[in-house]
Amino acid sequence: MVVLHGGPGAHHDYLLPQMLRLGDAGPLLFYDQRGSGRSRTESRDPVTWKTHVADLAAVVKEFDITPFTLVGYSWGGLLALFYAVEAASGEFSAPDRMVLIDPAPISRSFRDIYDTEYARRQGAREIVAMREQLATSGLRTEDADAYRQRAFELSVAGFFADPHMASNLTPFRVIGRVQQSVWESLGDYDLADSLPKVECPTLIVHGRQDPIPLASSKAAARALPDARLVILEDSGHVPYVEQPDALFGAIERFLAETADSPLLRHRYDR
Repeated sequence: MVVLHGGPGAHHDYLLPQMLRLGDAGPLLFYDQRGSGRSRTESRDPVTWKTHVADLAAVVKEFDITPFTLVGYSWGGLLALFYAVEAASGEFSAPDRMVLIDPAPISRSFRDIYDTEYARRQGAREIVAMREQLATSGLRTEDADAYRQRAFELSVAGFFADPHMASNLTPFRVIGRVQQSVWESLGDYDLADSLPKVECPTLIVHGRQDPIPLASSKAAARALPDARLVILEDSGHVPYVEQPDALFGAIERFLAETADSPLLRHRYDR
């Protein structure tokens, strides 16, 4: 399984240790996408969605991964869809299965809804009160590391059904230049009409309380020829922290159910 982290502009570390549970089903390959983590670069060339698709194709080719399951989280889920659409032309190896965990919005209109909802959540009374408490706590001078950890938790609290769960997420940073470059490259994107090209079995898992609209994942599931959608209750955007048993249980069932799919049998028989 090739695992794609979110962002854009983040790095794979924040998926750990929880996502290592996927290793029970087989080998995992994580990598930091161009411009972030261990793949940071001083180049000022813009990083675009096409850059990331080409890089993923190069990783798959370099490691000769056939057959392979593509697992994408958040932005990584959207990247997986872009990759699968481009691979449908036969230019490079298509995934044999995909697992999309709370994928980023499949259109600009859905992304606008997300932006508004996330801003609303970050401005909610409970989170504002926690930020005020941190500001007056004196922690910044007493324990700088603890202050940075708490500031990180509050910066992502709006992603969670229960903001207090943010303390269980491994901290990460997003390289703003890369994030902006990728989103700008997408423009007024809408993947819905292209998704029927993607033939591989696909599982989409989406938290009921995710600020990314559930309607986006529903639209993706309708457009994909062979997709199933699982909605997780009491979960926001980070189900591997909020509802790990439900998330990994759904993925394990999907992997078992699709193990004998004609597409996978064909690839293995080659």
